Amino acid sequence: MNVDLPYTAFVILALLAAFAILYAGVRLGMFIGKLRAEKVFTGRIESERLDAVKRSRAVLGGQFSEQLSPYLPGFPADPTEARFIGKPVDFIVFSGASRGTVDEVLFIEVKSGNAQLTSVERSLRNAIEKGKVRFVEYRVEGPAKQRD
Repeated sequence: MNVDLPYTAFVILALLAAFAILYAGVRLGMFIGKLRAEKVFTGRIESERLDAVKRSRAVLGGQFSEQLSPYLPGFPADPTEARFIGKPVDFIVFSGASRGTVDEVLFIEVKSGNAQLTSVERSLRNAIEKGKVRFVEYRVEGPAKQRD
């Protein structure tokens, strides 16, 4: 077996050089990709933070206006008879309670702008309109009396 040693060494060195160049190219590509991604994500994070702040302010403003609404002009009930519950509707009003006799119970959902009823709010409205409303009395018994 006659192997030309300088030729084999040259091929091995050429292959090693090719792999080194390939490795360096991959590493350079990864580094450039990382820099680009960081640049994109930095801008994206800032815009998402601003969006989160805007949404948070909108939610807080909405909650504030919901709880303040009984004292605004045009509220359909006496504010002293309104009870804020928040979910699934904003208020339950016991109309007439301040005079000693409840003559009507109102469920009031406060909306602003283009806000629409949620599916749960719509289903509650439909149940009320169909008369599917009841009064239930639930009594909790006190602790059992001990026998001596």
